[in-house]
Amino acid sequence: MTKNIFIASAEPYTGKSVIAFGMINMLLAKTQKVGYFKPIIAQEDPDKRDEHVVAMLDYFSLPVKYEDAFAFTRQDMLQQSDDNGNMINTIISKYKKMEDNYDFTVIEGSDFLGEGSAFEFESNALMAKNLGAPVLIVVSGKGKSASQLFKSAINIYKNFLLRDVQVLGVVANMVNPEEAERIKQALTNQLPSALLIAVIPVESGLQSPTMKEITAAIDAKILFGADLMDNQVDNFVTGAMMLPNFLRHIKDNLLIVTPGDRGDIIIGSLQANLSANYPKIGGIVLTAGSLPDEPMIRLIEGLQTIIPIISVQKGTFETTTTIGSIHSKITIDNKKKIELAIDIFERHVDLKALDDKIITFSYQGITPHMFQYQLVKWAKREKKHIVLPEGNDERILKAVEKLIAQDIVEITLLGDPLEIGTSIKRLGLNLDVNAIHIHNPAHSEHYDNYVETLHELRKAKNVNQEMARDMMTDVSYFGTMMVYKGDADGMVSGAVHTTQHTIRPALQFVKTRPGVSVVSSIFFMCLPERVAIFGDCAVNPNPTAQQLAEIAISSAESSAKFGIEPRIAMLSYSSGTSGEGEDVERVREATAIVRQRHPELKIEGPIQYDAAVDPKIGKQKMPNSEVAGRASVLIFPDLNTGNNTYKAVQRETGALAIGPMLQGLNKPINDLSRGCTVDDIFNTVVITAIQCQDIK
Repeated sequence: MTKNIFIASAEPYTGKSVIAFGMINMLLAKTQKVGYFKPIIAQEDPDKRDEHVVAMLDYFSLPVKYEDAFAFTRQDMLQQSDDNGNMINTIISKYKKMEDNYDFTVIEGSDFLGEGSAFEFESNALMAKNLGAPVLIVVSGKGKSASQLFKSAINIYKNFLLRDVQVLGVVANMVNPEEAERIKQALTNQLPSALLIAVIPVESGLQSPTMKEITAAIDAKILFGADLMDNQVDNFVTGAMMLPNFLRHIKDNLLIVTPGDRGDIIIGSLQANLSANYPKIGGIVLTAGSLPDEPMIRLIEGLQTIIPIISVQKGTFETTTTIGSIHSKITIDNKKKIELAIDIFERHVDLKALDDKIITFSYQGITPHMFQYQLVKWAKREKKHIVLPEGNDERILKAVEKLIAQDIVEITLLGDPLEIGTSIKRLGLNLDVNAIHIHNPAHSEHYDNYVETLHELRKAKNVNQEMARDMMTDVSYFGTMMVYKGDADGMVSGAVHTTQHTIRPALQFVKTRPGVSVVSSIFFMCLPERVAIFGDCAVNPNPTAQQLAEIAISSAESSAKFGIEPRIAMLSYSSGTSGEGEDVERVREATAIVRQRHPELKIEGPIQYDAAVDPKIGKQKMPNSEVAGRASVLIFPDLNTGNNTYKAVQRETGALAIGPMLQGLNKPINDLSRGCTVDDIFNTVVITAIQCQDIK
């Protein structure tokens, strides 16, 4: 079951607020803990709150603070249009804080007002995908023929699919009532049967502005009827003709626009409003700054039944043009409109079908931004202690600054305390040395104890006391011993030292977990649209079939632990039974071993890379496979292939490669590349902390 839904459009004024009100009302009948989040609001005045957000929160008494209900104003978003990554990270962070406190959250997309609409569509697709939210598309039928509306709905649906955004349903709103059934049938026939299809006819009660909205739009002054400003205006007419002819144009909820010196039109309108033979008048606008004469004012004041009369400085033509362009909003001070919106939603949307689709919906995949956010969140669940042997490296210190600032882990740095303190000052880092531990191995209070332990563990390998003392001055040995003895939970090294230097001590005395004979590695490849696992790209040069099987099993376990459904592709230069040769047979044998030991795992092999990740090629080459075209765990046949492939993908696609993360050790020890960045170190420490949480 999904915990959220994203209401999205691709054009302005689609009436998606009707869907939002209806959705929240439906959900509150099932659970009290419903949240509302609008990532980007149209607030222009920083001193005024967004009316729509206020209406959503206040009408339903949602326990969401106004400032928590959005991430950016539209102006802020456009200013950050060149930094999508930071924008999405901020939105994920704000949304996730809300999600933790609610059973279900309704997310409403942006409003597509003014310039930047193309960017807004991309942003909405990015937001829905990164928040793991299925989309309910809303398209407007206002001013469109049935054919135009149908094409618009299909195009928007396809555009979301092209961006790998999952769609729950399509709602055609503000449709010509005479075309409603035909449009619903056409959409049902052309769109997938799994989608919810709803068609909502146009409703004048929602489209028509109130006198209050009109007064604000034309910057008018209220003369009479201040308590009737909620009057609805369905039509407007210019009172420029003779009175008898004018009376023929009066319709229900009419707004009359006329100069203030047309006393005949004013009196005629007031009399018509009192007459049982004429419909109700919504209000009167007096233009050009002219007001009725004093006797006329006294006459109006003496009437028991009045209608709103407002005055504006602008001329009649300019005033009517502005009134004609008003798009009515549903605001908290017009509860009748909110109730009407909810009623319309319930009458025209199949609530049971919508509820069933929400219950049965399962979001597939995880985006890189969401994955990185989840990593930090998981690491914070249980704070762990990580030792970093290369304490003098500038990249290490910058990563530690970020880790401590976010209170993710406890840190020990190895090195000379004075040198490390000097480096922190020189780099201008906001890092308090009292917030971390710093040990110089040779002068540490643990040194003698660690030497004795190493001697006991390795004396059978001819390591004497003196050799142990010398080895324990090495930061890799000292850091690994901290982990072995439980003085730290995990270690990350390799920014300066080689992989062999980093993991040799771990292989010597931390050793492998029971049932595991090979230590292997994986990279979390944060591709532009998804996260995949590559293994083994750092440790085993030429694994046997048995070792390949163990690498696949360990990688599947890691994949599941980090929230990625494991679908394993055992890569080779051929797919299925098409190829022969020693290398492909080794992969085939490894696949058979995995299937025998873990029949519950989804695995395919041998399979080529393109058939593993491309749905079209996968379906063509291996049509009955659960993995082909959808692989999330890719196991390479040897280190040469794996290491070159991950680096090629990283460089050519701009993917972030998190790792390598070592698998199979009794305690977490992870290796860095000597070309690593600050972000690489940060991410590797985070995944190491998560690994530590499983160690008891």
